[in-house]
Amino acid sequence: MLPRTVTAILFDWDGTLCDSAAASLRAFRKSLAEFGVAFTDAEYKAVYTPRWYRMYQSLGLPEHCWERADQQWLHHYREEAPELLPGASEVLDLLRRREIQLGVVTNGTRGRIERELARLGLSSTFQAVVCCEDVTQIKPHPEGVEQALALLGCSRQACCYVGDAPEDIQAGKSARVLTVAVRSEYVDDHRLEACCPDAILANVEELPGILA
Repeated sequence: MLPRTVTAILFDWDGTLCDSAAASLRAFRKSLAEFGVAFTDAEYKAVYTPRWYRMYQSLGLPEHCWERADQQWLHHYREEAPELLPGASEVLDLLRRREIQLGVVTNGTRGRIERELARLGLSSTFQAVVCCEDVTQIKPHPEGVEQALALLGCSRQACCYVGDAPEDIQAGKSARVLTVAVRSEYVDDHRLEACCPDAILANVEELPGILA
């Protein structure tokens, strides 16, 4: 159980609610192959971060190629149509019935996130959606989480942030909200555990079970 009652829950999007991790990996593999960069699943898992440029650097892509690689990733990712992770829709419905405020804080672009929310029928589900264009510093900086708190009118003490990457947990902790990590096959477990979240879940379906 979380140590205190929450009235608002903020979610990361990719890999936490949306089953986009495999699609993102495929898009990365295609885009970086165009620059002669190849990597294994294990190498990807070891360096994965929502901060693409840091990942490009770790995978050996020269800096002058980063912007073009971004464009290629978006091109290849548009060919994908990721769905919600198993149980995510039911969890969101349950939280809404409990009158818990919901928000998304993501390093993704607003155009992509809004398209995916609309396609999945979730455009009206979240009272706050904060994307990379809305902040001057992306996660792990807490600005996005703090902006979502302001949009919801929620106190830090009554909020938790749920994510699948170390940067999510770091952002939540820096914003002084409760943090919940969701394990992912594309993120090393030890990296998540090292961030000391308030709870670690095997999947998002377990979230209602830890709420007071």
